[in-house]
Amino acid sequence: MNATTGFPSDLEIAQAAAPRPITEIAESIGIRPEELILYGDTKAKVHLDILKRIGGRPAGKYVDVTAVTPTPLGEGKTTTTVGLVQGLGALGHKAIAAIRQPSLGPTFGIKGGAAGGGYSQVIPMDEFNLHLTGDMHAVGAAHNLAAAAIDARWYHERRMSDAQLEAVGIERLNIDVFRTQWRRVVDVNDRALRNVIVGLGGRLDGRPWETGYDITVASELMAILALVDGHDYASALRNLRNRCGRVVFGSDKSGRPITLEEIGVAGAVTVLMRDTLHPTIMQTLEGQAAFVHAGPFANIAHGNSSILADRVALHLGDYVITESGFGADMGMEKFLNIKCRASGMVPDAVVLVATVRALKTHGGGPKVVPGRPLHDAYTNENLPLLQAGLTNMAAHIENAHRFGVRVVVAVNSFPTDTYNEIEAVKRAALEAGAAAAVTANHWAEGGQGAVELAEAVVEACKEPSSGFRFLYPMELSIEQKIETIAREIYGAGGVEYSKTAQLQIAGFEQAGLGYLPICMAKTPLSISHDPTLKGRPTGFTVPVREVRASVGAGFLVPMLGEIRTMPGLGTRPAYMNVDIDEDGRIVGLF
Repeated sequence: MNATTGFPSDLEIAQAAAPRPITEIAESIGIRPEELILYGDTKAKVHLDILKRIGGRPAGKYVDVTAVTPTPLGEGKTTTTVGLVQGLGALGHKAIAAIRQPSLGPTFGIKGGAAGGGYSQVIPMDEFNLHLTGDMHAVGAAHNLAAAAIDARWYHERRMSDAQLEAVGIERLNIDVFRTQWRRVVDVNDRALRNVIVGLGGRLDGRPWETGYDITVASELMAILALVDGHDYASALRNLRNRCGRVVFGSDKSGRPITLEEIGVAGAVTVLMRDTLHPTIMQTLEGQAAFVHAGPFANIAHGNSSILADRVALHLGDYVITESGFGADMGMEKFLNIKCRASGMVPDAVVLVATVRALKTHGGGPKVVPGRPLHDAYTNENLPLLQAGLTNMAAHIENAHRFGVRVVVAVNSFPTDTYNEIEAVKRAALEAGAAAAVTANHWAEGGQGAVELAEAVVEACKEPSSGFRFLYPMELSIEQKIETIAREIYGAGGVEYSKTAQLQIAGFEQAGLGYLPICMAKTPLSISHDPTLKGRPTGFTVPVREVRASVGAGFLVPMLGEIRTMPGLGTRPAYMNVDIDEDGRIVGLF
């Protein structure tokens, strides 16, 4: 039992549950046995050819779960997603969750697992958080094969004449290694790998040059997996193959972009990723289906689960509840501007998760540090501090309204929250234009604790839409699109571009890539680029350090401020709690 909450740990709750056979869960939403690729009794992949049978059915309601700007502790978006699905189930609706596969980096780093929490989890929790059906490893292997192919091509072009290259059917590409943007990946937090020199050891071991590592979920291939679309396996596989071929990893010495297709590795990359296309199905603690597919981070990628999982789920369920990473300025903005643009699907409503402690942080409360006890300001009633932070929630509600989407605010309650504090959050949400604001206690009570939230979501989805719209048209220039997001979503007063970013933008425009949408990479801890700017900052200048092209995924990535694509480990990482007990069971995941 947790001494603070009086509840068992998340892992203890999950291990005490008796999962139903995944074949029964699949059957409950209309998936046939022959449409499953089983991975034991508790998880399976759903073969995409199911879309041939169900693709003509009407789609269910589509709901995205997002949040106010979070603290380092997380504010419970996945827990709310699972709880809402369970709450809808309690009302008699066929509801399906569609969430991302967690990275091992955060699992063993600062936040532990990502299967939800308390009595609103996806189970088995340990399988969910550790390897699952191997998609993460397949993406990492495919990415690193491409990295090895780039190095090999550069190495051999430098040591062979044109005639020698022609004799083996290779065209000289004149790769400019100093313009190569394809780093290697590994799915752990490892700051020592951020910058490395490869090719040491002598002529036969390659030629030395400086590169680095990103975390696997920052790979463009992971973003591609989440954005692939199709009406069956064959069409999705063709889309994956085309996207892999379009990946731009760098340029030649004249500045011309070079793709994975040109170095002959796109086909092999696709082969390594082919089985990742089938979404994984698991179950909630209360027996609803949960699709788990793809895992791009929201601060350095687009932060959403796959189009394919959503598409299958929408033709099987009454309600599909998906989740966007971090705050609404990050995952939700990218969900609406990138994922919905790619899929043609638009949400019927957005659920904005708010917590009293997060809003107190944005009101100027003491710093929140994972692993340390919360300051008294967060565990005792403090209405002035809370009131000061409510502007953060209002900004996120207004941002959803910019897209013409209705918002239901879920106040994810904690034992230390008071009645007055929760009511203050609900009043402020309604004043900011939310369609509803309700208290949710799904962590402690499961689906019954989310029934009021489920009822509010059902009502919001009944109302006619005011007209979904994207934040910007594609024909704007790259800089205009960056500045629109900075001004409209973040509240910035302007944007400042480094000389490197200016040259990169000019090169992308010249190469005909100006039509792509924008995927900002920035801190998740502030609406701005600066993690120290809490609440609702305005008038600041957004610094664009560099811009990367993810042409295969279909977007450009401006890097704002000091954002990094490889996290580091803290003083006391989560892995220090993880072990095997004398009965062979995992302990310490949470």
